[in-house]
Amino acid sequence: MAADWVATLGAARVRIPLLLASAVLLTAAYPTTDWSLLVWVALVPLLAAAVVRRPREALADGWLQGTVFFLLLLRWLDHTFRNYSAIPWPVTWLPILGLAAYCGLYFGLVAALVSWLRLRLGTGRALAAAPFLWVAGEWFRGWILSGFPWGLLGYSQYRQLPLIQIASLTGVYGVSFLIVAVNAALVAVVALGWRRAARGAVVALALVVGALGVGTVIAERLDFDSDSPRLQVAVIQPSIEQSLKWDPAYQRQTLGIFTALTRRAGAGKPAIILWPETAAPIFLRRDPNLVVDLQVLSAEVKAPLLVGSVDGDQRGLYNSAFLLTGQGIRAKYDKIHLVPFGEYVPLAGVIGFVRRWAEFISEFQAGEVPRVFSEADPPFGVVICYEGIFPDLFRKFVAGGATYMVNITNDAWFGTTSGPWQHLAVLPFRAVENRVAIARSANTGVSGFVARNGRITKTLGLFERGFLSGEILVRVGKTFYTAFGDVFAYLCVTASAAACAAARLRRTR
Repeated sequence: MAADWVATLGAARVRIPLLLASAVLLTAAYPTTDWSLLVWVALVPLLAAAVVRRPREALADGWLQGTVFFLLLLRWLDHTFRNYSAIPWPVTWLPILGLAAYCGLYFGLVAALVSWLRLRLGTGRALAAAPFLWVAGEWFRGWILSGFPWGLLGYSQYRQLPLIQIASLTGVYGVSFLIVAVNAALVAVVALGWRRAARGAVVALALVVGALGVGTVIAERLDFDSDSPRLQVAVIQPSIEQSLKWDPAYQRQTLGIFTALTRRAGAGKPAIILWPETAAPIFLRRDPNLVVDLQVLSAEVKAPLLVGSVDGDQRGLYNSAFLLTGQGIRAKYDKIHLVPFGEYVPLAGVIGFVRRWAEFISEFQAGEVPRVFSEADPPFGVVICYEGIFPDLFRKFVAGGATYMVNITNDAWFGTTSGPWQHLAVLPFRAVENRVAIARSANTGVSGFVARNGRITKTLGLFERGFLSGEILVRVGKTFYTAFGDVFAYLCVTASAAACAAARLRRTR
């Protein structure tokens, strides 16, 4: 029986279709399909192949599945290249393929290590190490080359509120760990039989059931929390096409849309009104008349305004968020984590010529401090666009005193694709990790609110012009994750290193 199973996976005509089908299933677990249950079995073919094939072969298998998965997941980037670059179609797919191959390499490395550990420690121990190896890979992908932690396994579960509550301890990585543990347990049952795999399968099942049980209680309790202070917040979604956003002839109309929506939102007496990233279509501080107009508008609606705009000094340009009141500009935050090939060009002295290829490539300077707007009452923090996918950066604002968080973004570059929805899906984890409510203002969508338990409570869909008003609960206290950060990920990195060291020592002996 075991020999038949090994022979079946060894045949390329069986193995490759299974890996490709698994990549498709894995993609379907994410927005906008959201078939989140698929991820609990989508890694079975990859891990099964890893425990019957040599490390180099497992590397190729994992790399193939990972590359196809990310190519499908990130297909929305084709919209950006086709509409806002000089790269002709189908050449637009080459940079997407390059990014997908880089991200997919981590799948291959995990598969190769599982295969390598199996040769030295046995199938059971290799599969037991798989969840630790996977989390270590996700964590490294979030840091190497400035980091790109998009498409982490845990994000597929953003709607499963009971399950994701463990993120307050482990971050999103804890959910990824559970998913891989279940996939590995299924493979162990097939590879080793029920008796030999029983212990591992029971542990995986107990972890998932325990997380669901405790998470259900926590999620419900937070839904009905009546003790925390409440705050009325309004978010503006102007729904302005990217091609018109910076057109000088359209500036007056753009500001007119913002002003009208802000006045309507102000009728609900919010404590603050949020505009999206680069909402002001000119350099805010270089236009005194615009600053005065915003002061007057803030005084009229009796609420501070948070306005995204470009700023500049002797160092260069910044992607910034300004807090304005009737007294003028009170505070400013400069975006810290910039988008490579979007807001700056890595190795600009060598490949700076790529700026000529696309209009979305800018040259911003990075901010230095995770600035909390303590001038507001209560204090809050802001992450701009892509910064929301970095758990450690987000938690620094909460650790620094933010009682709620704001995400301002401009996803107009991605049209009506799944990209903006995938972007929104990371925020429930940031909310749970820090038990902090999040208000999101997006230029063309998706704007909305995320409660402290990760529930997305209200949204304005793509290219809907309007505003949302919502009541959010102000944070009280800190979570384990806020206080200590990615301790769980560090433990997984340590455990992975220990398993590799043990395997190396076993071979030496």
